[in-house]
Amino acid sequence: MTEKNIIWKEIDGVKWCYDDKNNRCSAKYWGSEEEALERLQSLKNCSDCSNCSNRYKYRDKKDSENQDGLMIPKIENIHQKVLEAATATEDSLAMSDWHTCETTHCRAGWVTFLAGKEGADLEGRFGPALAGSMIYRASSEIKVGMNEFYKGNKEALESMQKAAEEEKLLNQ
Repeated sequence: MTEKNIIWKEIDGVKWCYDDKNNRCSAKYWGSEEEALERLQSLKNCSDCSNCSNRYKYRDKKDSENQDGLMIPKIENIHQKVLEAATATEDSLAMSDWHTCETTHCRAGWVTFLAGKEGADLEGRFGPALAGSMIYRASSEIKVGMNEFYKGNKEALESMQKAAEEEKLLNQ
């Protein structure tokens, strides 16, 4: 990416740089405009992210441990498994809360739950949205922005169905 694709905006006294996929990084969060720009330009396969992607400098999506030794679990066929779990019963998906009980979660909640202890550990360290996003990224080339974790049940289900169908096609 070249600088011509970058737009700078000031919002509430904070300078943000945006790319053409609506990813953004703030100079305040990263410590300087230069660092925010560097982080934004390092993003791959992201859209609508805010200060989150590439923060942990993933070496390779096929390697579930990053250079800081952080273990990021992988879930084979993640989109199909999350859809299956979220539709197991009428009450399995509740986008209004990360985790309601063992059988009811939101989308990110299902991702961290299905990843087992490693998913729970990651969630405990970074919160459910970032943990879910990191697990999706490690598990699949199909993009799922963190904005997907804040939709209503109907929209979330439609998005999950679309991703599961795309994953099935990729696996044929």
